[in-house]
Amino acid sequence: MRRITTQDQEPVPRRNELRAQVIEAIAQTMDLYGANHSFGKLYGIMFFEDKPMTLEDMKDHMNMSKSNMSYAVRSLLDSKMITKLEEKKERKDQYVAETDFFTTFRNFFTLKLQREIDIMLVAINGVIPELSEIALTEDIADDERQECLQDLYKLRHAVSYYTWLQEFVDQLRDGDFSNQVTD
Repeated sequence: MRRITTQDQEPVPRRNELRAQVIEAIAQTMDLYGANHSFGKLYGIMFFEDKPMTLEDMKDHMNMSKSNMSYAVRSLLDSKMITKLEEKKERKDQYVAETDFFTTFRNFFTLKLQREIDIMLVAINGVIPELSEIALTEDIADDERQECLQDLYKLRHAVSYYTWLQEFVDQLRDGDFSNQVTD
């Protein structure tokens, strides 16, 4: 079934309209997790492509500047949602999307969670020794000592959480989930 929206436009296959709905949902979903909406849209477009795309191909689909397109591609490469192929097309780099949602989920979230773990543990582990030292100082007021001890308790609890989260990320990264749904 073909649909025509105006006299000047070519008929648009219903399949393309349906794809557009899913592409928009992918973009909105990525936006929920802090990724740029346009980057999500690009990933969605690439998800449905049956052949590798060049930056020029992507630019034509997205109507974005070349610099914004390059930034989007770098971001998607960093999150392992797309891959750069070794072979070039007319001396241009080619890219393909990872189409396995389990893999994209694992790649995306392990990167985000690992970054959180690293940032937080550096901060917490940098603060605990000095906070402990302050709490042990002889000439500190009792209320200040109590607040330091409360902070230490909270931070040690946070370390326990991040230790657990690191184990979760390691399992996720290694694919150690036996109940993963497959075809």
